[in-house]
Amino acid sequence: MEAIRKQASKLREQVAKQQQAVLKQFASGMGDSDSIVPSEVELQQHQKLEKLYISTRAGKHLQRDIIRGVEGYIVTGSKQLEIESSRKYGAENTCTSSCTLSRAALNYSKARGQIEKERAELLKVLGTQVAEPLRAMVTGAPLENARHLAQRYDKLRQETEAQAIEVSRRHAKSRESDGNPESALKLEAAEAKLQELKSNMVILGKDAAAAMSDVECQQQKLTLQRIITMVEAERSYHKKVSSILDQLEIEILSERKRVDDNRRAAANSRPSPSYDGLSAVFSHQTDPPSADSMEYFFGEVIHPYRAESDVELTLSYGDYVVVRKVSNNGWAEGECQGKAGWFPFSCIERREQVLASKVAVVF
Repeated sequence: MEAIRKQASKLREQVAKQQQAVLKQFASGMGDSDSIVPSEVELQQHQKLEKLYISTRAGKHLQRDIIRGVEGYIVTGSKQLEIESSRKYGAENTCTSSCTLSRAALNYSKARGQIEKERAELLKVLGTQVAEPLRAMVTGAPLENARHLAQRYDKLRQETEAQAIEVSRRHAKSRESDGNPESALKLEAAEAKLQELKSNMVILGKDAAAAMSDVECQQQKLTLQRIITMVEAERSYHKKVSSILDQLEIEILSERKRVDDNRRAAANSRPSPSYDGLSAVFSHQTDPPSADSMEYFFGEVIHPYRAESDVELTLSYGDYVVVRKVSNNGWAEGECQGKAGWFPFSCIERREQVLASKVAVVF
């Protein structure tokens, strides 16, 4: 499309040059050629209006492109906000009993809500401070009025050129008629009309050039301001989102540190494993059992467990453990495959009879 416009502009210039050549040919040998051939000032004015017309048209297309881009961004952003708003991030979390995970998910949910709010504000700014002012400029009266003046000037210029050719033809007839009064009167009337058209063309050309210059200045100024507004709005949005995510990271890391500290404190508070020797494995204790102790027995692992500290014992499904102590807090102490340590008592089941091969594996 742009190539077609450029070609049409070149064709108009070629036609104008051909018309000027025709006028000069008709005016050759005539005494009053100055009133027929366009002056340098008129040509410069015509070229200036041509450039202004092309410039304002390009500015209008640029503004339309910006409007389309902003409107597309707003539509996409609005759809994304609808999708994000339909999600749940921990506010009604029922998938885990972990208080820590629920708090982390809730913090994330609040951060997402703040980000969505900032995005909604960005879309509002782009719509009200970018798209609407540019649309008002594109469809406004100043641009259309200026372009209308330029079109009227172009039409008047064509009429003036046609009248100049008519005057040239009347000059030729006047010479052929040897001073015929009727031909002289028609020539005089044609020249008067030509002068009137030229005078009107000069006035209209000045008005059109002034109007087009004002519109071009407004276009450039407004477009630049709206682009700066877009950049500043985007920059502010991303800066606020970065701040929200930084705060979210601090909260989650703080929660994780608190969990790690509690885990280390719990591990340090557990009783240290004791080794009373393995000679009592198959005998009963002579002392009466207390709340935190009982006779030795074998247990089979029904739930695997991975040790989280040096004082704990890793268990695999099907292993047999010599249980030497069971505490009231739900932990038991025993030995398996030559290693001793603490483990959750719920991971095993007591066995009254154990094969000799299994006993060998235990030790």
